[in-house]
Amino acid sequence: MTITKTNIEGCVVIEPTIFEDNRGAFFESYNKKSLEHYLGMPIDFVQDNHSISTKGVLRGLHFQNGVFAQTKLVRVIRGEVIDIVVDIRKQSRSFGEYFKIRLSEENKKMLFIPQGLAHGFLALYDNTQFIYKCDQYYKKEAEGGIIYNDPDLNIDWEFPSEFIILSEKDKKLPLFKELEL
Repeated sequence: MTITKTNIEGCVVIEPTIFEDNRGAFFESYNKKSLEHYLGMPIDFVQDNHSISTKGVLRGLHFQNGVFAQTKLVRVIRGEVIDIVVDIRKQSRSFGEYFKIRLSEENKKMLFIPQGLAHGFLALYDNTQFIYKCDQYYKKEAEGGIIYNDPDLNIDWEFPSEFIILSEKDKKLPLFKELEL
């Protein structure tokens, strides 16, 4: 596996080593020992989530607050997404910055997202399947978010805004500068 740092402190892209032959392909999608060795810290994922979205669905930008903050390992098993993380850790040197990557069933890339980042993704195909591991259980009372089209973040989602599909909750998320962190 190849691990590459991003501009966001602690956030890394993981590219698995893929073994292909006439039968198909094989790769390790998660290896706790290797990831912990690279990061130099223990990881204890406790929950796996599986999201299925139609083309144009944007989920995010979400986060969990305080002791319920989540580390995530995300990947796409069908389709493709534009995946975005925003650093909301005030003490971080990358505070207020974002990182964007395309994750797909073809490239098999994964993104390791440390606690303290807002996260969202936009499905580029119908029936896009997005799975992720979390190191904390979801707690509704601890959820937070940032509106996807925040003018200060200026994220290019590479998709016509008139075709973006949002949940009612995500339509009402605050601006980055309105967050109480």
